[in-house]
Amino acid sequence: SPRMSISLIIKWSGQEYTVTALSEEDTVLDLKQSIKNLTGVLPRRQKLLGLKFKGKPAEDDLTLGALKLKPNTKIMMMGSREESLEDVLGPPPDNDDVINDFDIEEDVVEVENREENLAKITRRVKDYKIEVLNPPREDKKLLVLDVDYTLFDHRSCAETGLELMRPYLHEFLTSSYEDYDIVIWSATSMKWIEAKMKELGVSTNPNYKISFMLDSAAMITVHTPKRGLVEVKPLGVIWGKFPEFYNKKNTIMFDDIGRNFLMNPQNGLKIRPFMKAHLNRDKDTELLKLSNYLKEIAKLEDLTELNHKYWERYLSKKQGQ
Repeated sequence: SPRMSISLIIKWSGQEYTVTALSEEDTVLDLKQSIKNLTGVLPRRQKLLGLKFKGKPAEDDLTLGALKLKPNTKIMMMGSREESLEDVLGPPPDNDDVINDFDIEEDVVEVENREENLAKITRRVKDYKIEVLNPPREDKKLLVLDVDYTLFDHRSCAETGLELMRPYLHEFLTSSYEDYDIVIWSATSMKWIEAKMKELGVSTNPNYKISFMLDSAAMITVHTPKRGLVEVKPLGVIWGKFPEFYNKKNTIMFDDIGRNFLMNPQNGLKIRPFMKAHLNRDKDTELLKLSNYLKEIAKLEDLTELNHKYWERYLSKKQGQ
């Protein structure tokens, strides 16, 4: 059956915003994500008036089709933007994703090939704008990196971001850049990612270049049998934008949250989270070891033949030879 597309008008702060890129299978949370991209108001801050189901405010995981909305229905929104960068910085204090992460094996099968998830990716490929900072290079593989807890500890207090930077970050990026185009993908806002990369000296380092950066608007929500709705980072968005350069076989992604790989489990390496920077600054060698791993596997034709869960075992075998 053809997917019915849905268009809505959101009234907020005296302005009207039109949301068009949604279909009946999308959820209220997808709608809130779209509104966030238009207004900058985070989903958890949005109150959508008149969006009701059976007399109660519509829950996030309800599909828009179930609401039977007429085309161009107007919805009033209450909610305020996070004004300071600090507010946009981290996840809400009560939502420590790292701790709530789950083993994804059992949910993968249900999610990876579901038609509605693939349709969402297709739509991101069409609508999400990528600003290319440095064009793809011939014959390079692709390394996609998370920011929070992967490259730095965003929870501890510090005078400067550099104190929270994961040890060996620049050495790691310099070494990886020889074999991989590097992409940063964080589940926060672009403004925040740009500020962070500048603060860490990543965007200006002469020894390597970042190809482009993706923010939360490139993510999609998927429905998992066990956990309900979760947001994930589908690599298909990048592959769909740059099909002649990047694909399943030449891409690896580091994230401390395994469920971000639900749409591409073979491509994800779950990195140990870097937390409590002040205690761990002198002993964390994760990036050093991972740059050796990336060097070893850069020679392979097809990265999906590996199970990155066992990267340390693979590395010690190779180095023991």
